[in-house]
Amino acid sequence: MEILSQNRLLLAKRAFSTRRVPTTAIKTLLISDQSPKAGDLVLAKVIKLGSHKRIELPTGRRAMLFPGDEIILAYGNRYAPDQYEAYVPTDLSPCHMVAAGGVAGIAESWHNRLSGPTRIEPIGLLGGADRQPLNLKDFSLDEVSAAIPPNIFAVFGTSMNAGKSTTAAGIVKGFSNAGYKVGTAKITGTGAGGDLWMMRDFGAAETLDFTDAGYPSTFGNHPADILAGAANLLRTLGQRGCEVAIIEVADGLYQTETSALASSPSFQSLLNGTFFAAGDAMGAVSGAQHLSSLGHNMLGISGAMTRSPLAMEEVRRTANAPVFRLEDLFRRELVTGWVNSRAAMLAQATAS
Repeated sequence: MEILSQNRLLLAKRAFSTRRVPTTAIKTLLISDQSPKAGDLVLAKVIKLGSHKRIELPTGRRAMLFPGDEIILAYGNRYAPDQYEAYVPTDLSPCHMVAAGGVAGIAESWHNRLSGPTRIEPIGLLGGADRQPLNLKDFSLDEVSAAIPPNIFAVFGTSMNAGKSTTAAGIVKGFSNAGYKVGTAKITGTGAGGDLWMMRDFGAAETLDFTDAGYPSTFGNHPADILAGAANLLRTLGQRGCEVAIIEVADGLYQTETSALASSPSFQSLLNGTFFAAGDAMGAVSGAQHLSSLGHNMLGISGAMTRSPLAMEEVRRTANAPVFRLEDLFRRELVTGWVNSRAAMLAQATAS
C-alpha cells in the first residue's frame, strides 16, 4: 500500500468512466495481491499504443496518449462487435485499455479493421482512506423514491452504428421543440460521453447513463440488476422534473443483455412505445417485426437506413410501422401524438 500524492493524481489522465469519483476520495494505491472487480478504479501506465490513441476525459475532451503516461481507468467487461470483446482480469497483470471512455480489461477478440488494443500495465488499484479499493458502485446515484416520468420511449437497434443514438436524439429534439422537459437514460453499453453530449445538444435537460448507476459497462451483468439501475435512473429523471424520458439500449437485439431487456414484460410496462434503428432495410423490417412479436408498441423505424431513399421505400412497403428520417422526428405535431399513450394502453388493458 502506498499513500498517493494529489499531484500524481492530477497529472494522471483520468477517464470519463471514473467521473463520479471525487479526486479527494482517492487516498491510497493498493499494489499487492489484488484481484480486481468490475468497477474498481486502477492507476495504470501506457505501454504500447494500439487502436485507442486517445482517452476521453470527464470533460469530454479526448486527450492524446503516449507510452509512459499514467491513466486512471475502471475495470470492466466489453461487448462491441465493431470494437472489442474483453473481460475483467483476475489479477493486476498487464492488460488492455479496451474503450476510450476508460475501461481496462483483457481483450479476447476484436474487429479486423482495428490494429489491436492499447497495452497497459496496472500499477495498483486506487483506494480510499480505509485502504479498500474504490468502486464505481460506491459513487452511484442515490436511490430515490420519486415517480418515473409519465412518458417513456425506448430505442433499440440492429447493431452498433445503426443510428440508435441519433434516433434517440431526434426524438429528444421533437419533444423539446414541443415544449416538454426531456431526460435521457442510456441503460446499457460501454462508458463514454459522446452520446450524453449529443443528447444535450439536441435539447435534453437531463442526461444519465449506466455509469451513473455504477457500471463502467453493462456486459456480463444480470438483466435484473441492469433493470434495477435503469429504474433508479428513471426515478431520478422524474425527481428532476422530466416529463418525457428517452431510453437507449445498446448493441443489437441478439446481444445477451439487450435480448433479455427486449423480452422483459416489466421493462415493456414502462414504455409508451418503442423505436427501432437499422442500417439496412432487411434489418429494419426484421427487427421491428421481432419487437412487435415480443409485445412492443412499435411507433417507428429510423436509423442509418434512412440515408437511402430506396432503402426507406423498401421498409415502407414491408414493415408495419412508419419510417422516420431524422428531421421528421423534430416535428412537434408528430411527437405530441405519442404523449400519454401508455396511460391509454393501461386503461384499455384494464377494461379488457
